[in-house]
Amino acid sequence: MNAHDWLKNLPLADTESQCRVIEVSFSQGTRKDFFTNPTLQPLEKGDLIAVEGVSGFDVGEVSLTGEIVRLQLKKRGVKEFHPEMKKVLRLATDRDIEQWKQSKSREAEAVIRSRAIAKQLRLDMKISQVEIQADGRKATFFYIADGRVDFRELIKVYANEFKVKVEMRQIGARQEAGKVGGIGSCGRELCCSTWLTDFKSVNTAAARYQNLSINQTKLSGQCGRLKCCLNYELDTYLDALQHFPDNCDVLQVAKGNAFLIKKDIFKNLMWYTLPDSNKQYPLSIDRVKKIKELNRQGVRPEELEPVEIVSSKPKEEEPEFVELVGQISLKSLDRAAQKKRRQQQGPRPDQPRREGGAPQRNQPQRGPQQRGPQQGGSPQARPPQGSSAQNGNAPRSGGSSRQQPRGPRSPRGPRPPQQGSGN
Repeated sequence: MNAHDWLKNLPLADTESQCRVIEVSFSQGTRKDFFTNPTLQPLEKGDLIAVEGVSGFDVGEVSLTGEIVRLQLKKRGVKEFHPEMKKVLRLATDRDIEQWKQSKSREAEAVIRSRAIAKQLRLDMKISQVEIQADGRKATFFYIADGRVDFRELIKVYANEFKVKVEMRQIGARQEAGKVGGIGSCGRELCCSTWLTDFKSVNTAAARYQNLSINQTKLSGQCGRLKCCLNYELDTYLDALQHFPDNCDVLQVAKGNAFLIKKDIFKNLMWYTLPDSNKQYPLSIDRVKKIKELNRQGVRPEELEPVEIVSSKPKEEEPEFVELVGQISLKSLDRAAQKKRRQQQGPRPDQPRREGGAPQRNQPQRGPQQRGPQQGGSPQARPPQGSSAQNGNAPRSGGSSRQQPRGPRSPRGPRPPQQGSGN
């Protein structure tokens, strides 16, 4: 409920014409009132001041000063030089602030106790908030009730219980939501707790004029009533609907009666539906007037002749698949998986042989000369490292480099290595 002082830096030609009224907020801005500053004390926004109260004083925070206060007075309908307007006493001292904090600490307990007393007296009311004056001499009880409540006995009990002067003030559900505060469905702070001061009645007709579905859950605010924002654009819709023809809820055509579904003030179209189908037909205002004139003459047109609506929104195209990992071929991954699977399963007995009669790699055929130590052969069967016999060359004797033919290897055992000079 804070207002921006956009007239703060406005120079004044005459100091005598300066506004002598300031706006003071109480209970963190839930209540505001005007007080006169007869001595023109230099006060700034946010200062804690002591003002006149009921049989004492109260402490509040300065919210507005200067010329903008005159606009607020005009908005609230308050005279600037009202004789009954209370005055500003002084800047709040340390003692005033200490008493103010002690009184505020009693408010939460007073709300609980006052609700219990009202329940014992069987009164159909709800205590919403209790505001205690800074000096502790007066307490204002804000309550909500559907009708009138006889609280004469309740005031006596409250006065004896809290030892204060009691004032009862009835508020509505919207005012209670403004005192509690919160975030609306629009994502912003509630209008009733920021800038809205007068609450107008809202009915379901406002939703019908704006072609909104009557959904109590979506149209209700945190106070349980219809949202105040339904009235914000209502005047615009009412002005636009004046160009639409009246008494056109039903149109008679050859196929039957066409019933009006909604009115589109942005495209100046009226949507109708036929009883034999669920399709909706948009008609222009001129076409509706023409069909209505034909119906008055007793003529039923053959077709409604709906308007073809072309969407200005570009058609959304599905994005193409982009390989984020890189140029990876899924076939290569499949081949690797199949190879690994074949190795785990082992060779098959009916596996075909390769061309040329040679067995495949999975079925090796080894002779006696290929048998290693694992197949039962002798560890001396493999020639030693560095021997020329390993390369198949005969040892040289007498400087001759003639290659000697190799004979058949004896199956009984390995040939003993020959002594000679190597390469």
